[in-house]
Amino acid sequence: MRTNIPVSHLCSEHHRIWTTGLISTHYSTDIPADYGCTAYTVCFLLSGQAHVNLSAFCQHFLSSTFSTFPFSSRLHSVRILYSVKMDDTEPVQPSLNSSYIPTGLGNHQTSEDEESEDQSPTTSLLPKHSSVPLVVRYNPEDSYCLVYIIFFLMGIGSLLPWNFFITAKHYWLYKLSNNTDHSSNKEQRSDLSDYFESYLSIASTVPSVLCLVLNYLLVNRLSPNVRILSSLFIILLVFVVTTVLVKVDVSDCRTEFFIGTLASVAVVSGASNLFSGSVFGTSGHFPMRISQALISGQAMGGTLSAVASIADLALAKDVTDSALAYFLTADFIILLCIISYLLLPKLAYSRHYMLAATCTSPGLMSEGGAATGTGSTVSVPPLQPILRKTWVLGLSVFYVFCVSIMVFPAVSSGIQSVHKDSGSIWTNTYFVPLTSFLLYNVADFCGRQATAWLQIPGPTSRFLPVLVLCRSIMVPLLIFCNYQPRDHLHTVLFNHDLYPVVFNCLLGLSNGYLGTLPMIYGPKVVPRELAEATGVVMSFFLTLGLAVGSAFSVLLVHFI
Repeated sequence: MRTNIPVSHLCSEHHRIWTTGLISTHYSTDIPADYGCTAYTVCFLLSGQAHVNLSAFCQHFLSSTFSTFPFSSRLHSVRILYSVKMDDTEPVQPSLNSSYIPTGLGNHQTSEDEESEDQSPTTSLLPKHSSVPLVVRYNPEDSYCLVYIIFFLMGIGSLLPWNFFITAKHYWLYKLSNNTDHSSNKEQRSDLSDYFESYLSIASTVPSVLCLVLNYLLVNRLSPNVRILSSLFIILLVFVVTTVLVKVDVSDCRTEFFIGTLASVAVVSGASNLFSGSVFGTSGHFPMRISQALISGQAMGGTLSAVASIADLALAKDVTDSALAYFLTADFIILLCIISYLLLPKLAYSRHYMLAATCTSPGLMSEGGAATGTGSTVSVPPLQPILRKTWVLGLSVFYVFCVSIMVFPAVSSGIQSVHKDSGSIWTNTYFVPLTSFLLYNVADFCGRQATAWLQIPGPTSRFLPVLVLCRSIMVPLLIFCNYQPRDHLHTVLFNHDLYPVVFNCLLGLSNGYLGTLPMIYGPKVVPRELAEATGVVMSFFLTLGLAVGSAFSVLLVHFI
């Protein structure tokens, strides 16, 4: 293990020491700084003969012996590595897959005296007849759901940059249009109104794929704290610059502003994908409800951006005033994400699972995926065992988001009301923000939230990829709505405002539900020590789907 403190002198002479099963319990005490321990973690190795009562032994050891150490640093959790071995038998090896419970030690019998000798709360956390990792069996309480809320907020922050950029369509068209030269304005608007969202999609997703590859390579080289906080600060910096430029006149340098905008989108998207991949990998160490909170937060980020855009349009008479309030809101949310993440290690619930992850780190794995006892670390997590378990789930995520980004927002935001010429504020100002952005994001949030109560089909069901493929029908349904302008495909089959409302809701619901299930299944079907790397791999499939879908969105708009 990474952190071993020899304690053989604390055991009886006939006890022997091996490093196999893992149990853990909560204590609050101190450990010496000069014992070579990882911060907040100390691993005690102990073992005994067939009838050793581990519960009583651990309690006696921690209560009587711990007080003899010269303490100097704070310990929040104790990790105890143990194995029971008969004189002539091999030690029991626990399963590396967190989904399965090893029961090798459960066959040992104890006397009635041993079974009744210790009934303290500590003993209740350490069953006498089980080698099951207590980190799996014992679930500390998430007080006030603070960890759930923090990961929900992290989800909001992970997709908030992308959502805020694409939802501010009126602002970008205002900034990039030529209001003084109407002839060139018409040509400029023709290009922007048809392809601006596609340009943003390409600028967003292509660097994101590269950043997720980098994230996978850095899983064992840089801690999640470094990756998450550095990416959040980069996002905040770019958004602050974007906010400042709202009030800057760019009428003489629109091309440069357009290039700068795409560069900003590329930087922000790369950083946000590094952030989302890292935080999703971290959530893989937690129960499934935490991963679900993260993914639901991503949908809420889109909903908040749509609501903020509509509110700014309604309250601000000037486009720049509306955009200023809009981007200031984004700055505040990103800053809140940074503060919340800094609070995460201070919560006992998160410490419990994050410290457990340090004892089942991929650094303890060999290239073949087997545990090693040498203490050597592997710089890059093994990809083959991850893909062997998750390739169907990964391809499902890929196709779900490929179809979604193909039509949203490039096609859906171009669908006009059939009553646009009436001059109503509903059909001119609010139709696209409401039907394209708000309805889609609310439906997406509902679909993701539904996975908290309903997880059907399961991770190995063949019905899951079938449902994912059925989403392909959403592409022609939206194409044949009242998308304008139409240069090649002039037929409009769904010539009513109700159709885009229904289709966008279906697109969002299916994206949220079918996109979330594989994402939360992925880290749970692999060994615990590969959970973080699997989260990054699943995020890579997601972003690759967005990249391919954004490229097809350009062709799709041109086809229409």
